[in-house]
This record gives sequence, structure tokens and C-alpha cells, in this order.
Amino acid sequence: MNITGNTIFIPGATSGIGLALALALQAKGNTVIVGGRRTDLLETIAREHPGIGTVRIDTTDAASIAAASAEVIAAHPELNVLVAMAGIMRVEDWHTPAGFVDTAEAVITTNVLGPIRLIGALVEHLQSRPDATIVTVSSGLAFAPLKATPSYNAAKAAIHMLSESIRLQLADTTVKVVELVPPSVQTDLMPGQSENDHAMPLDEFIAEVVSLFESSPEANEILVERVKFLRFGEARGDYQQVVATLNASDPHGK
Repeated sequence: MNITGNTIFIPGATSGIGLALALALQAKGNTVIVGGRRTDLLETIAREHPGIGTVRIDTTDAASIAAASAEVIAAHPELNVLVAMAGIMRVEDWHTPAGFVDTAEAVITTNVLGPIRLIGALVEHLQSRPDATIVTVSSGLAFAPLKATPSYNAAKAAIHMLSESIRLQLADTTVKVVELVPPSVQTDLMPGQSENDHAMPLDEFIAEVVSLFESSPEANEILVERVKFLRFGEARGDYQQVVATLNASDPHGK
């Protein structure tokens, strides 16, 4: 993906990685529209960051995704990049159904159905643009499991394979598919994560991601150095050690 001159829609970007990436991409000369459920946060973003567009969207709701996507296309027909950022992460206990079923359903709805529905709402429009990109967001946990978050791990593994697959299908179009693979980053995705010394500082993560987009515009995966420990454990042959190390340092483990 070229780092400048795009019109970019980032649902789920009212905080954390999404908002930080939106601001960094705006600073690189892109038109950026962020989406989220809370109108108060959207109003604050629009007020504090002139030039950032906003749209209300609930990525757990198919009708909301369809309506918001149509609104963005109508207001920004030059839209050529979707960053499917929205996601949730929850601790689960799979010893009893009460410990995981409701949570697992919410995680899959947000983290898997959300991106699928977003792509479905925008893929035809993106194919009409001469140079377009779908950026999916998986996780290092797609490649090594965190004991406390089974459904999150599974959802991100699904996003990885979805990215690999639709990249093959869309190879005959103008649409590229790029997978952003974050490590643990200091955000509010999980309680205490923003203060977790094992997590990567948000500003460092965003700076490295933008640098990778700049230096490798044809990359299929955006991998900061910190995530490679998880991403390539199986290829290196030390997968079991990676899993053991990951879970020994997990503040949410049981």
C-alpha cells in the first residue's frame, strides 16, 4: 500500500491502535474517516483532530455496517483503503459453558463477522478504484495461543487465513490485501494492558508500522520486530517454547 494520497476508512478507530494509526496516516497526507459506536467519542475526535472524518458504525450489526459503508462511499467516492480494525479481546474459562459461550459468540461476531461484513459492503466499490487496499488486522496470537483468550486466538487465526485466501481471489483485481499483525500493544484492549511492561508502547508500534508501509509498499504482511517471536515460532521449530514463554508472562493467565 502506498503511504500517501489515499482515502482510508478505519472502523473501530475511536481509541487505541485504530485512532493512533488514523492520525499517523492523516499526517502522511491521506484523507481518513474513522468509525465507531459512540457519537460522543466521534464528536471529540472531529473537534480535536480537524480533517478527520467520522461516521457512526456498530461492527457487530450487519445493518449498521451496510448503512455506514454506503454513507462513506457517498461522501468519499474516492475511497480506496479499508482498514478493518474493530475487535474485542476477552478472558474465557472453558471448564463450563457459563465461562465462555456468550463471550465466544461476542468475540467471533466482532472479530470475524465484522471484517467479513465490512469487506462485503465495500469490496465492489474498492474494485472500481485504480489502486485499492484491504488491510486486515490479525494478531501474533493467531500463531501462538494465549491460554486465557481461546476465542480471540481462534478469531485472529481465522483472519489470517481469510487474508491469505482473499488475497488469492482478488489477485485479478486492483485490490491488494495486507495483513497487519500486532503483538501485544499498550492499549485498553484488555484490563491492565496499557501498563503492561511486556506490551509494546503504542507510539513505537505505530511508528514502526508506518515505516514498514513506507519501505515495503508491496508487503503482504506488516510485521513489527516484536511480533516475529510469535509469528515464526513454528517455522523456526521452537513453537512449544514460544507458547510456554507467552503464557508464563501472561498477566491474565490462570
